[in-house]
Amino acid sequence: MKLLLLAFFIAGAYGCGRPTFPPILTRVVGGVDARPHSWPWQISLQYLGSTGGYYHTCGGTLISSQWVLTAAHCISRNTYRVYLGKQNLQVANEPGSLAVAPAKIIVHENWDPNRIRNDIALIKLERAVATTSDIMPACLPPAGKILPNNAPCYVTGWGRLWTGGPLANDLQQALLLVVDYATCSLPDWWGSLVTQNMVCAGGNGQQASCNGDSGGPLNCQNADGVWDVDGIVSFGSSLGCNYPKKPSVFTRVSAYISWINNVSLVHVYSSCLRKIFYRHFQPCFKNVMWGNWGKQRRIFTLLNY
Repeated sequence: MKLLLLAFFIAGAYGCGRPTFPPILTRVVGGVDARPHSWPWQISLQYLGSTGGYYHTCGGTLISSQWVLTAAHCISRNTYRVYLGKQNLQVANEPGSLAVAPAKIIVHENWDPNRIRNDIALIKLERAVATTSDIMPACLPPAGKILPNNAPCYVTGWGRLWTGGPLANDLQQALLLVVDYATCSLPDWWGSLVTQNMVCAGGNGQQASCNGDSGGPLNCQNADGVWDVDGIVSFGSSLGCNYPKKPSVFTRVSAYISWINNVSLVHVYSSCLRKIFYRHFQPCFKNVMWGNWGKQRRIFTLLNY
């Protein structure tokens, strides 16, 4: 029996970060309803309540056909489902939407809830999902990418519409300008609470992420029009969602590309080895994953068994 792992193929933005319905980008103050399905990688992470219903708790980002990126602080001992292709959380059975159970949830091994370090987690879906106009992965940024000061990015989610307000029904988007580390780490900003593995954005007292947006993406567009998920909503100020000099803070995804690669590949290998052991050869590597880690496509093939 021989396993042949084909080489990595550079695929640019193939299959990721290009929505069928491009978002309508505005510079209005505060969040606005997003164009339906213009952020097709946005997911709603929902927990099973005591009454048997599922409830939105966090956002997340589809980054391949079977993997979702979210925040470590979103994960507890609850039973979860991942809802993809949603626009309005109050509408049951929206056309194009899909609820999938997690097969595995992997929280970063160095997640520190006290100092809010390494606030990142991966969810492997129970089954791969097809790319459609409503469901599509975002691209991951190149490892080490640093966004410049004042770079325009968009936070998306169903978080509270204002501090202490209701959760949004329709998916919201808000323009946030990146605040560089030198500014965000000033004593009257976030000080030593932020690290260079984080991204700050907002802080003008007008726009911000809010409770319920946690785990969702900071979407930043490249010059070629492709959208990367450059951040994961991590924390904000207890003084209010859009408090001056307290920008929204995101886990910087480009600092964790190796971790994302390692976790996802380890779980692909272990799954395939189990199938090999039980002689379920054919489905092992065939179309297992069409990832975009670091804008690469990995193709796995099992040959000569």
